[in-house]
Amino acid sequence: MRFRPKKQRIEIRKKKRITIIAVIVSLIISSFVLFIYKNMIITIVVFVVTILLVFLTVYFRNQFKISGRIKKIESIFPDFLQLMSSNLRAGMTIDKALLLSSRPEFAPLDEEILQTGKDIATSKNIELALSDMSKRIGSNKIHKTMLLIISGIRSGGDLAVLLEETSRSMRERDFIEKKAYTNVLMYVIFIFLVVSIFAPALFSLSNVLVEILTKILTNIPTMESTQIAMPFSLSSISISTSFTNYFSIAFILTIDLLASLILGLIAKGEEKLGLKYFPVIAIISMVVYFSTKLLISNFMSGLI
Repeated sequence: MRFRPKKQRIEIRKKKRITIIAVIVSLIISSFVLFIYKNMIITIVVFVVTILLVFLTVYFRNQFKISGRIKKIESIFPDFLQLMSSNLRAGMTIDKALLLSSRPEFAPLDEEILQTGKDIATSKNIELALSDMSKRIGSNKIHKTMLLIISGIRSGGDLAVLLEETSRSMRERDFIEKKAYTNVLMYVIFIFLVVSIFAPALFSLSNVLVEILTKILTNIPTMESTQIAMPFSLSSISISTSFTNYFSIAFILTIDLLASLILGLIAKGEEKLGLKYFPVIAIISMVVYFSTKLLISNFMSGLI
């Protein structure tokens, strides 16, 4: 039997647990659907869709946790570089300066610092150790910073000065990114208002108009029953109101999904980080859609 690392065994157990939960939830929901609709095809579709939704939910939840961890490490990385630079100026060796730079307030970066310090203490090349550290963190920004530090080490520069300058440049970059976000904040608000309020209101208005036109055209007598010659003919609308209603809901949810991805790209720099806005936008959109449709229907019914 091949031995697996502890972390890998935990991941395997977690995947098995998620699979069992997904199957149980899907069986419960599909059983209710079968009891209500008495249709096996619909039940199978609901079963498969539920499993996919559970796996997608778990996947995106893990992605959000990973992204949150990376963002936290990126925010405290300049402080770590500054502290390590101070330790090197105090005359410490590189491995000792790294190990003493590991602080509880630097979590979750402290684990990576300790691992890198141990690698260097066990005669691992410093350039390789720093490169492995950036790969474990998984941040593109930190990876580029590490490449800059490694390049400085290869050129024979003072590591303490290099770390201090890198820390300062990272803080300046963070300040510029925050300033840029404040500049695009109005765009974020505009997109949010359009997709969550204005678009659902317009779709509800169009649905009510279709319902009114359908009622009006059904009450108009046919051309055979009238003796008046008309230059044009009016006939009943072939599109059902239920179709326009379902189409509007599907279109609104699609717009909400795309808008959440755009908001994530504008606000956080990554599209997938905007998916956490999707449930909020979707709920607001549906509330606005149905409430506006109800208000307009009641208002127009009193006029006709």
